[in-house]
Amino acid sequence: MAIIINAPLDMHLHLRDTEMLNIVAPLSSHTFSGAIIMPNLVPPVSTKEELLAYKNRIHQACRSDIFTPYMTLFFKPTYTKDFLESIKDELTAIKLYPAGITTNSEGGVDGFSVEELAPTLNAMSELDIPLCVHGETNGFVMDREAEFVSIYEMLASNFPKLTIIMEHITTKESVEALDKFENLYATITLHHLLITLDDVAGGMLQPHLFCKPIAKRPEDREALRKVALSGHPKVMFGSDSAPHPQHAKEACGCAAGVFTAPIALQVLTELFMENSTLDKLEDFVSNNAQNIYKNITVPKKTIHLEKKPFIVPDKYGTVVPMYAGETLAYSITNIES
Repeated sequence: MAIIINAPLDMHLHLRDTEMLNIVAPLSSHTFSGAIIMPNLVPPVSTKEELLAYKNRIHQACRSDIFTPYMTLFFKPTYTKDFLESIKDELTAIKLYPAGITTNSEGGVDGFSVEELAPTLNAMSELDIPLCVHGETNGFVMDREAEFVSIYEMLASNFPKLTIIMEHITTKESVEALDKFENLYATITLHHLLITLDDVAGGMLQPHLFCKPIAKRPEDREALRKVALSGHPKVMFGSDSAPHPQHAKEACGCAAGVFTAPIALQVLTELFMENSTLDKLEDFVSNNAQNIYKNITVPKKTIHLEKKPFIVPDKYGTVVPMYAGETLAYSITNIES
């Protein structure tokens, strides 16, 4: 039986830059219609010139693929309404990182004062620019996301016209927050639908499953699955596919990130099929995102999959993917655009 997915979207993607960009970008642009591109380069993307230059490098890396990179800026509380108006046609969202909480976030927000954040967030509200947030405190690692829910609530209540995306949620507390505020939405990754902390560190340490936010408890995974598999209209797929070279993952000081871009659609298809919710897959990977991000235009692309073994390569360039060397149940057999 052929399975068809129309216009799949990855609403949280890391493409890096230079050599790494050229390795990983085609692995997303080949199968996805578009993706929200994270701005935490070194230095971070924070000006119009940097955004346009990065967008051009992405297009060059994706070659002739039909693919739209939805560009973001690294949040700064000093952005003015005039500046945001000048870049609005090229900008899909702005990404807020707490300072030092994840890869290349040292220049992020240190403290969450409404007064300090208000100028930029009010301008974003007026211009209908969504805010994407990496929601973790600097507390105990298993509690960081749950502790951040109060900050989401503060942002949602103080800026009710601002679309707020809770990025790569991993806890039942974040799932519960979804329906408390009309302007709160979320992305969910593939790996957080599949693994718990036990898979990362319960036996031999698995560096290629180490990520931030760290995988949580079985009950958290179950909460994520419940909303994703049901097609809940406020959640959407965001891979948080985060490539690092093998030497940076298999090392003391292991880099945080799971590389799932080449396998995402195949594994999601199997997961939804196994749970008898295949009719909700397109909501999760396409429709919901288009309803939440009202400012995106999605190029036509149709992905055909079949139940046919696919052996995951050991590496793509210098990057080891999730399930490297293993056999998946589904393969992509045709792409129309």
